[in-house]
Amino acid sequence: MANKNLTNAKRAKNDEFYTQYGDIQKEIQAYLDYDSNVFKNKVVYCNCDDPFESNFFRYFVLNFNKLGLKQLITTSYKPSPIANTELILQPSFLPGYEDKVVSKSAEPKGRPKVTANKFVINNVSDMDDDGDFDLQDIAQQLKANKHNEWTPLEEDGDFKSPECVELLKQSDIVVTNPPFSLFREYVKQLLSNNKKFLIIGNLNAITYKEVFPLLKENKIWLGNNCKVNGGAMFFEIPEKIANLEQVREIKTSESGKKVYITRVQGVRWFTNLDHGRRHQPLQLMTEKEVIKFTTKKPFDKYDNYNAIEVSLVKNIPSDYKGVMGVPMSIFDKYSPEQFEILGSDYNVKEGLLPKLVNPKWGGKLDRGYVNNKRLYTRIFIRHKKVKE
Repeated sequence: MANKNLTNAKRAKNDEFYTQYGDIQKEIQAYLDYDSNVFKNKVVYCNCDDPFESNFFRYFVLNFNKLGLKQLITTSYKPSPIANTELILQPSFLPGYEDKVVSKSAEPKGRPKVTANKFVINNVSDMDDDGDFDLQDIAQQLKANKHNEWTPLEEDGDFKSPECVELLKQSDIVVTNPPFSLFREYVKQLLSNNKKFLIIGNLNAITYKEVFPLLKENKIWLGNNCKVNGGAMFFEIPEKIANLEQVREIKTSESGKKVYITRVQGVRWFTNLDHGRRHQPLQLMTEKEVIKFTTKKPFDKYDNYNAIEVSLVKNIPSDYKGVMGVPMSIFDKYSPEQFEILGSDYNVKEGLLPKLVNPKWGGKLDRGYVNNKRLYTRIFIRHKKVKE
């Protein structure tokens, strides 16, 4: 249910499922641990985030100086139905607010009625001299129009729109939770513009013919905290739109509003920013040890591929010299120094595995078969340092 509702929300371009602040903080910290200057003097663009509500905006604006950012740009789709109820960034503080209201009689309480918003943050500081920096300081800076900008977008805020593409070209790193249904074209746009990125997507995106070759060629990879909470992520759903069937937990936001937490299975971070975990090799047993202590029998061979079937990543034999078929979860622990990715049976029709296909098998090339039983998607790998 949660997966379906999240996908539908993203397809409708409603930013109603919010990535939790703690998840963003934990993921980004891994890149800082690997390279403390990864964001220094960079322009970060969050192009699927309502600045009034997004925890991506909140994280980067509150850590602007710590990260050493040059600029933060945030754009949204058309206003969310629960806009400006969570982060307490009152637009009445903003410059030209009255001029930006389309119809005062139709104005939602505490929020201008515009199609989409753009925030450009160039500088942050403690404006009220309370010894702390928070979102209210940003609001005060916007009110004083000191180095920062808030304006409505001319169009609807779609990441494919000309004005958003122009902002993309000005950026260095894109960090956001894009619409799952548009993941293919979203990644294509990022790479065609040579952008670094850290984004959230569905695990099944691994099998997309537009995405898998990028993983295979180490042009993109999964993030550091790619598999937590059993392979799921927890998203915030504000009270106004919460479906109680989805709720796992109820919390209270800073503004005193109830926030409902839902669990969504099969969600991963996708990135081309380096982090330490992807360079840590898996600790594995030998083939004899796996058979003795785990499988209790030799590895099966595929009917239609010249490879052995390894149903669990932890059972990959450390000394096997040939090709192995493993679950998609290999990408959660994949190290490019340890393994070579040859292809996926899901994408064999795109010509990624012609040399592995058993010519005696015939026409069934869509998935791997063992003892005439069709298996779920398999990724074919081999050790880099163990050669035949």
